[in-house]
Amino acid sequence: MKKVRITQIRSAINRPQRQKLTLKALGINKLNKPKDHDLTPQIEGMIDKVKHLLKVEEI
Repeated sequence: MKKVRITQIRSAINRPQRQKLTLKALGINKLNKPKDHDLTPQIEGMIDKVKHLLKVEEI
């Protein structure tokens, strides 16, 4: 299974509550702090919803 490293590069301030909850579900709570995940369809969908706030790289 593919692995991805997700890093938040833009702030969640002034974003809809749904996007903030998506970031929380991904385990991201600080800027520039990477988090590794297996690339499942569920994770891929969450990344797609907040891709404007994230940097995603394959491991």
